[in-house]
Amino acid sequence: MNIQRKFVEAVKFIQENDDYLLVSHVHPDGDTISSTLAMAHVLKALGKSFTMVNQDSIPSRFDFLPMAKDIHSSDELKRSFSKVITLDAADKKRIGNIEHLLLKNAEILNIDHHPTNDNFGKINIVVPTAAATAEVMYDLIQEMAMEVNKELATCIYTGLLTDTGGFRYSNTSSKVMRIAADLLTYDISPGEIAEISLETISRNHLTILKRAFDHVELVENDRIAWTVLYHSDLNDLSTTSDDTEGIVNYMRNIEGVEVGIFFKEVQSEEFKVSLRSKKVVDVGAIAKGFGGGGHARAAGFTYYGKLEILKEQIISKLLDFKGWGSIE
Repeated sequence: MNIQRKFVEAVKFIQENDDYLLVSHVHPDGDTISSTLAMAHVLKALGKSFTMVNQDSIPSRFDFLPMAKDIHSSDELKRSFSKVITLDAADKKRIGNIEHLLLKNAEILNIDHHPTNDNFGKINIVVPTAAATAEVMYDLIQEMAMEVNKELATCIYTGLLTDTGGFRYSNTSSKVMRIAADLLTYDISPGEIAEISLETISRNHLTILKRAFDHVELVENDRIAWTVLYHSDLNDLSTTSDDTEGIVNYMRNIEGVEVGIFFKEVQSEEFKVSLRSKKVVDVGAIAKGFGGGGHARAAGFTYYGKLEILKEQIISKLLDFKGWGSIE
């Protein structure tokens, strides 16, 4: 089935039903939140009822987005839904512990851009060539011929901005820039959005960075850089998921490094692993080998076990990667 047909099916699903649950992936980022809110604005404009939920709390820096504070935590809701729209979730596991919110026969519209998406919905709009799920949402809005306002434009723009690293990553296409230019016509504030979403850091984040930098290691002729925050570090520093956001990028950005890795021990021997690469290595494929997923340049997974064993396994997979030998 071609993608245009899928868009038509999605529009029908949205227009002919009501009372939706909107859910996105755990540890939500800018694209996840923005895409969810963009869908909320679409449903609101259509007079539909909806409930937004995420297993984890929304980073406070995204509070400026219209309706961001209306996203509930999963334990706040006591009812179930038959119509569900997932946004920016590469597989059903990524939406977290929300099974109690889905009726047994729940129909899912799955909207995403991860190439590792396993098409878990009844209707799947998965566009791996899109820079962000926000880009897919923009195309859906165009398909529906909906009027765009400042609030909706702000959400879409923020999703594009954050998932392209401020329009700096390799996924920044000419289409992304054309969409951004269109969104700027709705009197949004690009400078303010960039400052809040990408540049402002909390003092707690600064403290955590100092601890993370203490654990930095460079291996394999300085082509891999990694750091770790242990469970004891997180407890000592009273961190939130927002406070550790972006640490992996510092590893990738070191001169001469191809792959940056951040290990976060959330419980004893339970690690959330983030991977980033510059030009050659498909870290999405690496993450998929560990049961995770993502993109060629940004991916992640969860690992249960000893860190030293995990490090050895990652190095082995990287050395087996067919393009590794070309990295100087």
